Amino acid sequence: MSVLTSEPGAAPSAEMPPGDGARHKLTTVTGLAALSLDAMASVAYGPEAIVLVLAAAGGYGLGFTLPVTVAIALLLTVLVASYRQVIAAFPDGGGSYAVARTHLGRRTSLVAAASLVLDYVLNVAVAVTAGVAALTSAFPGLYGDRLWLGLAVLVLITAVNLRGIVNSARAFILPTAVFIGAILALVVVGLFRDAPVSTEAAAGHASVLGTNATTVGALLLLKAFASGCSALTGVEAIANAVPSFRAPAARRAQRAEVALGALLGVMLIGLSVLISRFGLQPVEGVTVLAQLADASFGHGLAFYVVQFATMVLLALSANTSFGGLPVLLKLLARDNYLPHVFGLKADRQVHRHGVLTLAAVSAALLVFSGGDTNTLVPLFAIGVFVGFTIAQTGMVIHWRAVRGPKWAAKAALNGLGALLTGVSAIVVTATKFHDGAWLIVVTLPLLVAGFESVHRAYTRIGERLEVGRVPEPPHRDRSLVVVPVSSLTRLTSEALTAAVSLGDEVHAVTVCHPDPEDREQTEALERDWALWRPGVPLVRICSGHRTVGRPIAAYVRKLAATDPDVRITVLIPEVEPAHLWQRLLQNQRGALVAHAVRHDTTAVICRLRFRLLDESGGHS
Repeated sequence: MSVLTSEPGAAPSAEMPPGDGARHKLTTVTGLAALSLDAMASVAYGPEAIVLVLAAAGGYGLGFTLPVTVAIALLLTVLVASYRQVIAAFPDGGGSYAVARTHLGRRTSLVAAASLVLDYVLNVAVAVTAGVAALTSAFPGLYGDRLWLGLAVLVLITAVNLRGIVNSARAFILPTAVFIGAILALVVVGLFRDAPVSTEAAAGHASVLGTNATTVGALLLLKAFASGCSALTGVEAIANAVPSFRAPAARRAQRAEVALGALLGVMLIGLSVLISRFGLQPVEGVTVLAQLADASFGHGLAFYVVQFATMVLLALSANTSFGGLPVLLKLLARDNYLPHVFGLKADRQVHRHGVLTLAAVSAALLVFSGGDTNTLVPLFAIGVFVGFTIAQTGMVIHWRAVRGPKWAAKAALNGLGALLTGVSAIVVTATKFHDGAWLIVVTLPLLVAGFESVHRAYTRIGERLEVGRVPEPPHRDRSLVVVPVSSLTRLTSEALTAAVSLGDEVHAVTVCHPDPEDREQTEALERDWALWRPGVPLVRICSGHRTVGRPIAAYVRKLAATDPDVRITVLIPEVEPAHLWQRLLQNQRGALVAHAVRHDTTAVICRLRFRLLDESGGHS
């Protein structure tokens, strides 16, 4: 069967053209541009998520913004250190899936894989809708077209990624550099301000600050911490896509991971310091980042540069998923949990089927949400926290098994990270359950069940094919070739020539229907056949129905039942037109016969293509 281009249980063969090499893989810088956009863009909504939760406790609550952000930055440090170790221990990529598969068992690894798949898909949808939302905020007249704008952005990103991950990385280096430069400049300039330069962005917008609150409970701080951890999404993407880096891949990926952690940590803490310094209060309709840009730069050109850079990076942060998910799908296909087609590579080292599948599912989510970010955000961070927790728990077991230098300290660090991310996953799921998180709770086990179903199917196929066993030596059976014919032409001659070259015995068959016209044509063919005398018998198959494929399949079954030891091949002659448009002129009878024989018999199908030449003597 066509799905088994490689043996079940073995990695599928790659469609790698000769000469493909390092030029289609990532350096540290291009890896940072291709795989960190999700994490970088999260500074646009991570601090805001903290502020919005703490705002329920009024101005007193906002005073805890910096401590909560510092706690998140510490968790970020733990995660970066952990994923550096994951990269070294699992250089084939896969992140939490690879760790869990080795140390926590098959079922847990599938939970990790399912959580990563959900996170990557949702990241694309959230990134695109958030970027479009930023655009429609600047140009309200486009609000009604936000779905079509989102789909257009998705098509653009997909097209760039089909050109190869290196091409996408190069395309996104400039917007990434502009965004990082703008945020760092905002922080540095803001630290030299004693008060906001401007509050024009927030003027006239209603405050969402709570009133009459004098205490901040542990639950509120925990919710703020969990919400702010949305800024950590994308930290795992580099570890998932290690094979996409140039050699030494692990070392380059580790450098990119550290650079990502350092930049993200500095930006998060810097923005939180400014929130406290300026006494910023959240308002409806204006982002926290916009208020900070207003406060640091004033309401001028620099303010709009920050807004535009944020809009572009949010839209392009979907590229992180296009870099990480296809590699994960390749690993799942290698382990027989997804169809092997996801393991194939096309030109430029592109996992084309993974890219196109991600684009199709993301487009469906955009249509489902109507291009509305708020519909998707509640579902976003749960999957990544599940993956974090599983990865760090697996690394604890890894250190216990390896017992290298300072293994206890490393295991304790990963254990702390697993505890923090596990608590965050529970809190986010509980607090967002009625806002749509229930969909993730339902979808996660369904994905795991789907992986298991594919694996069982490959296991059954492998057993039938006796994969892993030494097969019997090949031997020669008597062969019989069946050739469907409808008229006496050069195509018939070419088909019979091929058939007698292939088989010990050849049967030419023609299907005759009961109407007079068809009987006359069949009788004329039989007379011409007798005069031609090709040395091959012509068998008339009578059928009461206006079909071709099923009567031929029934004839093949009869032959197989009469002589079980004979090897039957059905050779179907077809014309290959000189021009593509001429295929519309064909009756497709060959395809119908092939389908019926494949469905109802075990015969080998051979489709002989007879190519027609155009007037110049060339092929189409």
